[in-house]
Amino acid sequence: MQISIAKFFHHNNVLRQIIYVPAYKPPDTKDLNHLFNFLREHKNVLVLTGAGISTESGIPDYRSEEVGLYARTNHKPIQYQDFVKYPKVRQRYWARNFVGWPRFSAIQPNATHFSIIDLEKAGKVSAVVTQNVDRLHHKAGSKNVIELHGSGYIVKCLNCPYEIDRFRLQDELLRNNSDMESSFSMIRPDGDVELSKEQVDRFRAPLCPLCKGPLKPDIVFFGDNVPRERVKKVTEHVTKSDAVFVLGSSLTVYSSYRIILQAKDEGKKIALLNIGPTRADDIVDIKVATKCGDILSEICSQICS
Repeated sequence: MQISIAKFFHHNNVLRQIIYVPAYKPPDTKDLNHLFNFLREHKNVLVLTGAGISTESGIPDYRSEEVGLYARTNHKPIQYQDFVKYPKVRQRYWARNFVGWPRFSAIQPNATHFSIIDLEKAGKVSAVVTQNVDRLHHKAGSKNVIELHGSGYIVKCLNCPYEIDRFRLQDELLRNNSDMESSFSMIRPDGDVELSKEQVDRFRAPLCPLCKGPLKPDIVFFGDNVPRERVKKVTEHVTKSDAVFVLGSSLTVYSSYRIILQAKDEGKKIALLNIGPTRADDIVDIKVATKCGDILSEICSQICS
């Protein structure tokens, strides 16, 4: 089947309607049809998603040229060891997280998330493995989601089994930091927050109500490891699948790249839809370098009809 791409030949400024989506070119018709045939021919596809699919919802990624956090700001991702070791690091992290939470938690899924739902309903998807911590797959309605790097919606104690829902914690943080409520207006359109040293210094970071230990979001920070049971679960799903479909990931971090290596070793077909270059460009079977949402919606309208 030939899929028309005429609709995608727009001026570059139109293509970049959302400022977090990097510049991209319309796809090649040949590539699109390769991707269409890939999804048509496989019935048990493991979908692996990265930050690139959430940029269309308004969440910036780290590495995209010009629009990623590394390109636009001096932002440096928090290191696990620093968070564990230094109370001041935790205080600054939680102050920023507190102010940014209302916007972050209100972000909604986009066309890519809903296209994955369509593929699930068509019986094409075995599981969704996501590197994202934004819960947008859950909001869209996906059922079998493995959050490879955890979730920002759960908070756990580092010293005991205590855990709390992030919304409940926000209420507690607000009670303990009522003077910070006005800081919600300081969040920038890109979701980043600039707080003064005085604001950070007076912020009361959360402690476990059971053991007074430090609380941490259930996210795999840089320098931390993905839990073994989670890795095992993903490995089992790769083995059970007949193909892997990567959406919006550069596969820079090894926790996602090893999924591709396993799939390749097991002889699975691998398709990749991502605007920029990726770590696996030389080993995947299909690479389409364009924005996920529009293209996937078009392909799914044919696959799922």
